[in-house]
Amino acid sequence: MQQAPFTVHAPETRDSAVVFASPHSGRQYPDWFVSQSLLDSHAIRSSEDAFVDDLFDCAPAFGAPLLVAHAPRAFLDLNRAADELDPALIEGVRKFNHNPRVASGLGVIPRVVANGRPIYYGKMTLAEAGARIDSYWRPYHEALQSLLNESRAAFGNAILVDCHSMPREAVSASLRPDIRRPEIVIGDRFGAAAHCEIVEEIVAAFEAEGFVVARNAPFAGAYVTQAYGRPARRQHAIQVEIDRSLYMDEATITPHDGFKPFKARLANVIADITAIGRPAQALPLAAE
Repeated sequence: MQQAPFTVHAPETRDSAVVFASPHSGRQYPDWFVSQSLLDSHAIRSSEDAFVDDLFDCAPAFGAPLLVAHAPRAFLDLNRAADELDPALIEGVRKFNHNPRVASGLGVIPRVVANGRPIYYGKMTLAEAGARIDSYWRPYHEALQSLLNESRAAFGNAILVDCHSMPREAVSASLRPDIRRPEIVIGDRFGAAAHCEIVEEIVAAFEAEGFVVARNAPFAGAYVTQAYGRPARRQHAIQVEIDRSLYMDEATITPHDGFKPFKARLANVIADITAIGRPAQALPLAAE
């Protein structure tokens, strides 16, 4: 029996336009999926944004909902469009022109996990791929848009904070030696996905807790930020990437001793971000 594709952790009183979402922290790996994979039960987790849902679980206490996906990223990637199908993995799919994500095996149904390690022995049918999308992708995105619609109706704006984690090496490899390695990367599609004042306030919330923050480099936001960031419609989307080494051992995929102190610092940031979405904050409205 299929488990629920997501959970919405709702606040007792929703008094902020902010919606938090964690699309990549799912860890409900079907036994049949792992048993049929080339990877073992540990290696298949390497693409997972492990524990991000735990890190943001205080959001409802501050008046904002938290949407958590249960399907693991290796099984289905909710930060891809439903039609980003990989012809190297799925039978009967035409080549997807000019899409580096699909070409590298990271379509909506990934062919590989971190470091390019293949997940499958062979191809899957288009029907199987469609069933995953219908069962997990569509319900999640319908729930996400519903939450954003509720925010716009109640507060005049919706602010999506899409929560992710990033490998330490992914950030370090992108930097010049003279630049401090960012601990947090805020992505807004270079200004296209959210009002600049909202983004600046989110950056300031992290910096107030002493985090080193970068914007749009090396991660500017993928499908979710691009699809949901509509400032002209008073719907803003910001991607947050957190350096995993701050709170977990990346090799063993377990929290380390810094997890609780980090989570406490992050709770202060979450409180500040939810405050941005309260009506008294007089949110800027983009021109229609």
